[in-house]
Amino acid sequence: MYVLSVTQTRSNKFSIMQDIDKLCKKYTRQTLLLTASLFIIALIIFRVWNLYSLLIPLVISVLFTIVVDTSDALLWRRIAKSSPESLTTFYSAVSGIRMLLALATMFVYYLVEGRGAMLHFFIVFAIFYFVMVAHHSIFFAKVSNRT
Repeated sequence: MYVLSVTQTRSNKFSIMQDIDKLCKKYTRQTLLLTASLFIIALIIFRVWNLYSLLIPLVISVLFTIVVDTSDALLWRRIAKSSPESLTTFYSAVSGIRMLLALATMFVYYLVEGRGAMLHFFIVFAIFYFVMVAHHSIFFAKVSNRT
């Protein structure tokens, strides 16, 4: 009887690990699709209103979103596998780190481009940032409610 329960526990653990990997891939895929969609919409808007000066803020926003959200997904997978009881702390830490990285990105852009270009950069960057935060919140709220 004991051997059977150990085998069941191992198969359940393996199943949970596979679910975590699938969720990580799903989150990354959704991030890439959302970012690509926003990028294409922005390019269409830039083309219609001849706003090509916003191309650099657009590229920076896309790169920021992809790097931060992909790192987020990989860290989540690692923590979910090793110590799932720490996930609530992880969600709080990710929010703080994401905000600090966003502020650092805006500060570096300010140092490079100056005050005149900041409003345009902030508008483009804020759209990507809020979509990224909304996606993170909705996705992981569903994942947390599922378990």
